Amino acid sequence: MTVPGDGRRKAGGGSAPFGRDVVLAVGLAGICVGGLAVFLKTTAGAGAGVWVVLVATAVVLAAGAALAKRSVSPVRRRTGPPVPGPAPHEDPYPIEATAALDVPAVAGVPEVGAGALDHAAVDADGFEQAIAALCARDGCTPVEVVGGAGDLGADVIATTPDGLRIVVQCKHYADTHRVGSQDLQRFGGTCFAVHGADVAIVVTTSSYTTPALEYAAACGIVCVDGEALAAWTDSAVAPPWESDSRDATARVSTA
Repeated sequence: MTVPGDGRRKAGGGSAPFGRDVVLAVGLAGICVGGLAVFLKTTAGAGAGVWVVLVATAVVLAAGAALAKRSVSPVRRRTGPPVPGPAPHEDPYPIEATAALDVPAVAGVPEVGAGALDHAAVDADGFEQAIAALCARDGCTPVEVVGGAGDLGADVIATTPDGLRIVVQCKHYADTHRVGSQDLQRFGGTCFAVHGADVAIVVTTSSYTTPALEYAAACGIVCVDGEALAAWTDSAVAPPWESDSRDATARVSTA
């Protein structure tokens, strides 16, 4: 059933129009022949000349042949490549192009804002982050906070601008809780042999016992107490991994 108004032909449907054209051509030829027969009978009865009959016959036959040829002429179809249709609608501003891109933070560099350096307002975990921020502020990269269970004494590991590997142990203690020699001995057993430190540093919010300072001086561990930490935070002294700071710590520990 043909849907009204649908001018499209189904694939392979070209034979049906051609059959209709043949039938039409045969019908036209039959009409021409019948008309010719009537014409010849009429003219013969009227006694018309033979030449008139021949001319009329030729005209009728030519007209019929022309109509038949026109009817059965195949429809020329385009054999070239198909003409592309209109391009589908494309959004000139796709979501992927307009979505805000997530800019990743620089790997190995913690935040160094004023809040990140405030070691007095944090807990033990926050203290490690604050020390890492101080290292990053003074040019260390990368800086990693590695403290936790099984850290073997290392809380922060960083690389200085001069390429030195520093290993820091953080002691977030109250003012009355001093860092003892046992703390230093545990750290001294791993900071160089296990963590491969070029400079080993212990930073505390309190102070050290005399035996702890003596052990540190003997092993080459830099000790930063609460006062030295405040000065480092305020950039009043050089970072503890620099040679002048290490020399000053050694002089204090042996005094």
